[in-house]
Amino acid sequence: MAPIRPSKIVCVGKNYAKHAAEMGGEVPAEPLVFLKPPSALVGDGDDIVMPRRSSRVDYEGEIGVIIGTRARRVSRDEAWSYVQALVPVNDVTARDLQKSDNQWTRAKGFDSFCPVGTPVPVSEVDLTALAVTTTVNGEVRQHGLVSEMAYDIPAIIEFVSGIMTLEAGDLIATGTPDGIGPLAEGDEVVVDVAGVGSVRNRVVKEA
Repeated sequence: MAPIRPSKIVCVGKNYAKHAAEMGGEVPAEPLVFLKPPSALVGDGDDIVMPRRSSRVDYEGEIGVIIGTRARRVSRDEAWSYVQALVPVNDVTARDLQKSDNQWTRAKGFDSFCPVGTPVPVSEVDLTALAVTTTVNGEVRQHGLVSEMAYDIPAIIEFVSGIMTLEAGDLIATGTPDGIGPLAEGDEVVVDVAGVGSVRNRVVKEA
């Protein structure tokens, strides 16, 4: 079971230049945001379920930000004061459906497509040393430093809170580095955020 209950999950796409390139594009002129439904949340040790209607399901390791207090039109200078905790996130994606649809709701929204780990208070984290690493069956597939983000976390909070009010408990997934790839039945995928912890999940096929 997921350890958090956000009213919404806001995600950022193409926030690392190398990932944007591997997706066939460039970093957008403004942060590219989309939503995942809270029903996609699962916790550490829960299964990622590959839906029958998708032929390719990918991992996307990310640094997650949990909002601590209601935020509306927050400046980047104030942004960290609105953050309660950090958490590892896997923005699981049905890549074939993402490519076929004109928007990403279906590809990102299946049940179990948002594994999250245990939140760690932001006061206990070295924010300058943040990095995300994804392994599949013990093999490193992704590694990205927070310094490599096109839009840093304060900039993301400023941008998102200028669009929608962020409520306490809301989750922002800040983007994935390059190295995305498909998962297969029986795989074990781990997303680790330095100084925060990890989320580990097994991949199964939909019954």
